Amino acid sequence: MAWTWQTVSWAAIAMLLFAAEALAPGAFMLWLGFAAAAVFALAMVFPGLTVLAQVAAFIVLSFASIQVYRTWFRGRERKSDQPLLNRRAEQLIGRVVVLERGIVQGRGRVQIADAFWDVSGPELATGTAVRVIGTDGMTLQVELAG
Repeated sequence: MAWTWQTVSWAAIAMLLFAAEALAPGAFMLWLGFAAAAVFALAMVFPGLTVLAQVAAFIVLSFASIQVYRTWFRGRERKSDQPLLNRRAEQLIGRVVVLERGIVQGRGRVQIADAFWDVSGPELATGTAVRVIGTDGMTLQVELAG
């Protein structure tokens, strides 16, 4: 085992990446830190590795560790008990409301609580009851309630 500036540098880079992950969590820097720690271990075991070989190993291990994260850990996150929490338009699907402004040329308007929503759907007159069947961004898609 040899303590050269290259091996100490990889240990420092790994620690800096772990610290960056702690300051701004998102699981990205963590996996790069693992790659840097692996290169540190390689540099300790094989002291003759050139700097170019160490950098190449870091790049390959970075891609591999991020792929491990994406494959095994990313999809296993906790499911929310309120999946529509920040999707206000989607929360309205299925609701029956009255047109505040009739649908002309595919566009109209409804009032839900204290908010006005643009709607799209078939030609309908003001005061007609419609059911929200979908969303397109912040525009509600409606059909005649019946």
